[in-house]
Amino acid sequence: MKLDRCPSSPNCVCSQENPSDTEHYIEALDYDGPTDAAINAIAQVIESSARATITNRSENRIDAVFVSMIFRFKDDVSFLIDADDKKIHFRSASRVGKSDLGVNRKRLAALVPQIKAKL
Repeated sequence: MKLDRCPSSPNCVCSQENPSDTEHYIEALDYDGPTDAAINAIAQVIESSARATITNRSENRIDAVFVSMIFRFKDDVSFLIDADDKKIHFRSASRVGKSDLGVNRKRLAALVPQIKAKL
C-alpha cells in the first residue's frame, strides 16, 4: 500500500518518501490496537479541524481536503494505515503553486499529536 509520491516541488510531505529526502520526508506514526480505532481517531481529528472535509474513507485510508482561510487554496491530505507494520502513513500536498511556505509540514505536525492522543 502506497501513497502518491511527492512531486519535485517543495509543497508536499509524505512519510513514504526516502528519509534522505529531508524536503519531503516526514516520519510515520506508530500505533497499537485495531485498524478501525486508528481510522476513527484520524476521522475525529479531521472532522474537528477548521476548513477540512473528508472526501474518501475506507477501512485503512482517509483522504481529505484542507482549504486555506484567506486565499482558499486546497491541499490534499491522505492517511494510510499499515496494519502489518503498525504504522500510520500520511501525505499532505498543495494542489497549486511551487512553495507552500512549510504549511503542509506544519499541518501534519499539528494533526499527528492530536491523532496520537486519541489512539
